[in-house]
Amino acid sequence: MSLPNLTDCVIIKRDGRREKMTLEKFERVIEWAASGLNVSASHVMLTASKMLQHEMTTDELHNMITKVCADLISTDYPDYQFMAARMSIFRIRKIAYGQYAPPHLYDHVNRLVALGKYDEGLLKDYTKEDYEYLNSKIDHKRDENFSYAAVRQLEGKYLVQNRVTGQIYESAQMLYILASMTLFSNYNKAVRLEKVVRFYNAISTFKISLPTPIMAGARTPTRQYSSCVLIEVGDSLDSINAASSAIVKYISQRAGIGLNVGAIRALGSEIRGGEAFHTGCVPFYKHFQTAVKSCSQGGVRGGAATLFYPLWHLEVESLLVLKNNRGVEDNRVRHLDYAVQINKLMYSRLIKDQDITLFSPDAVPGMYEAFFNDQAKFEELYTAAENNHAIRKKRVKAIDLFSAFAQERASTGRIYLQNVDHCNNHSPFISSVAPIRQSNLCLEIALPTKPVGLEDDPDGEIALCTLSAFNLGEIESLDEIEELADIAVEALNQLLDYQDYLLPGAKKSSMDRRTLGVGTINFAAYLAKHGVKYSDGSANRLVHETFEAIQYYLIKASMKQAKVHGPCPKFHETTYSQGIMPVDTYTKRVDEIVDNTLLLDWDSLAKDVMKFGMRNSTLSALMPSETSSQISNATNGIEPPRGFVSVKSSKDGVLKQVVPHYEQLKDAYELLWDIPDNKGYIELVAIMQKFVDQTISANTNYDPTKFPDGKVPMKVILSDIIRCYQLGIKTLYYHNTRDSAGKSESVQAVAEPAKVHEYLEDDDDPNSCGDTCKI
Repeated sequence: MSLPNLTDCVIIKRDGRREKMTLEKFERVIEWAASGLNVSASHVMLTASKMLQHEMTTDELHNMITKVCADLISTDYPDYQFMAARMSIFRIRKIAYGQYAPPHLYDHVNRLVALGKYDEGLLKDYTKEDYEYLNSKIDHKRDENFSYAAVRQLEGKYLVQNRVTGQIYESAQMLYILASMTLFSNYNKAVRLEKVVRFYNAISTFKISLPTPIMAGARTPTRQYSSCVLIEVGDSLDSINAASSAIVKYISQRAGIGLNVGAIRALGSEIRGGEAFHTGCVPFYKHFQTAVKSCSQGGVRGGAATLFYPLWHLEVESLLVLKNNRGVEDNRVRHLDYAVQINKLMYSRLIKDQDITLFSPDAVPGMYEAFFNDQAKFEELYTAAENNHAIRKKRVKAIDLFSAFAQERASTGRIYLQNVDHCNNHSPFISSVAPIRQSNLCLEIALPTKPVGLEDDPDGEIALCTLSAFNLGEIESLDEIEELADIAVEALNQLLDYQDYLLPGAKKSSMDRRTLGVGTINFAAYLAKHGVKYSDGSANRLVHETFEAIQYYLIKASMKQAKVHGPCPKFHETTYSQGIMPVDTYTKRVDEIVDNTLLLDWDSLAKDVMKFGMRNSTLSALMPSETSSQISNATNGIEPPRGFVSVKSSKDGVLKQVVPHYEQLKDAYELLWDIPDNKGYIELVAIMQKFVDQTISANTNYDPTKFPDGKVPMKVILSDIIRCYQLGIKTLYYHNTRDSAGKSESVQAVAEPAKVHEYLEDDDDPNSCGDTCKI
């Protein structure tokens, strides 16, 4: 192979030295990166050599070769994603260590503690002998298992660095071992090192995935690792201001916010007995938006929040349109997401083509509380208020209100849904004492909250949830689940005791309830490996067995922790304390789509739980895992991939990633837009929800080209929403609409409504949705 005259190129080293490019060094680096991969090193060399300049810095040279590799990533040659990753790893190590070979762990930690980048507790809690042992357990070759997109995400979000200068201080295996050491720093010294190594091996081989706050923060002086923060706002200025202050504090520490604002009274309501005229919800939503966007989260990710309110709120018609592009800034709050809370009475009004009556929550005492914790009481108060002429109200056709919700959900993609009765009836919390009033940013957390009256209010309850996920695509057998559940639950419990809490209400809630949310990633690859699909019911039994095992062994792991450390202080507020398991409270209509045979001994587990308690109130939640799944070379959460090559734009550029095991599984994957409708996906989510004790970030997806006139009929969208309710699904996250280029973008593509009977089939009646949701 003939290459241009490389000696014409001068390389400027990181220390400022200048040296001539040599063919030997140029070839050696590229051949190393290509070793063992199905790629053409000679093609990369020839292409890269044509892009050489007279003078280049070391960084520019590495970035140029990496870009050549990254541009070649395709389904024909997926291994270029690993070649590009190796080049990126090479560059990261050279920046961090001044050489490719990583330093000894002890020397590395000493240096980074001195620089203020690592928590000094790492040196206080572990001896030099501990470091010798742990250094021998690090496998730095695992860095070569990352894809290019994963390395770029690591570099952009997770590796400790100076985000102003771009100086990187560590490589991936240092991150993994030190995160493990951080979590187990206060553990029993006799077995601590064994726990650190077990957890390190689980996360560095991608068996367990960790969320952004843990990956970015554990080992640094920052000690807040909860991904999700749930804040409830009361109907007072003190509560509104306290919530705003809490938002700023948690946004700055990398957390996403779920904000329940449903109790705020409507525009025109009386204040202080009529002394003042209430300005309504919108000004306060704007206030929250300012708080959410006030911090950039240290360059890791931007602040984000989802606001929750009930469908029957007097201002709902104005609230539903807050995110759309029509209107002016005065009546829009576009930089937040929203979730509408619905219950069985609202669905019943829709099915019967009746009205929904809108109220300001302050006008009917007790009704807002009953909406979550007592459905019969809510209906009694609601119907009485409808007939009380002294109460301000507005009647709206249920079909018009649901259609408006569906239209805005389709237009923006980010108007979500929470079925509050399912969140409370199929919950690990006893709703009469610890009701679920909201979810979180991504609609997978369901935890008790209480309004914060003042910033340091000890009676307020801010719910935090600490997450992780099993990588189903890397699990060869369900027999692995028990051990992975043990180490995950143990590690996350250690984290709860290690981390700092920014507010008293958050600390009290976390210590009392010790809520965890272990989910899954790489579900699409898991189905492909087993030769089953989303769309045709072939995966139903596999999913039932898989999520039964996950929930069973998570509960068992928490019970074993309770034997050692005692149950969480508010264990008595859970249905688990009564021996009630998730398999006892699910919506029974799920039995129509999958055989309800259980493979594990739930009766014995329930007896053990009643005897020993559980260390945690919750254990499972299925999150989107958009970034963390990419780090693990996995497909997102439970979602089908949109294509064999995903192309994601970030502040680091366009990143291409090929689905896992493409060459072996390309004929087995079911791509998103090849799935004919939402039916099979919804059924799989319902099966998962049977076992998951919190909730699930589940999406609905629509391809307008499959419908007349290129518009999705409202009937289809409403039927899917009702079907989700019938099957006990607690929440719905994104509404994705395929655009004309085949991408997934949310656009207005909904046929306008006509009459209610044109929307719903006979079997859409939620009256038939099973024993746990009689209407």
